[in-house]
Amino acid sequence: MTESTALPEFDPLCPSSAMPIQIGGKWTGMVVRCLQGGPRRFTELKEPLRGVTPKVLTETLRAMERDGLVRRTVHDENPPRVEYTLTPLGRSLVPLIDAARAWSEEHLPTLLHARETYEP
Repeated sequence: MTESTALPEFDPLCPSSAMPIQIGGKWTGMVVRCLQGGPRRFTELKEPLRGVTPKVLTETLRAMERDGLVRRTVHDENPPRVEYTLTPLGRSLVPLIDAARAWSEEHLPTLLHARETYEP
């Protein structure tokens, strides 16, 4: 894979489930980032998303396809080759994900501390 098509690296310690800003399910934003550079096969998505199970990745991709964020293309080959691509609607999420990521880098430690010390 060339540098221009390299997939993003995700910090395995990133508490994405702690994020107050989520787009779709837990993995949706990361799938958008992986598809940002162009079409990818399922196995190419699994590698950078090490914490996701194949079942959950399949469910995420199906939900994203249902919502019009991803297009699934089956190529008539033997064996069949399936690729996932962002639609224009899916691509429109990129600036929102970038903004949420920037906010998180600045504020996530404070948010997590508040959660740890919260007493109802």
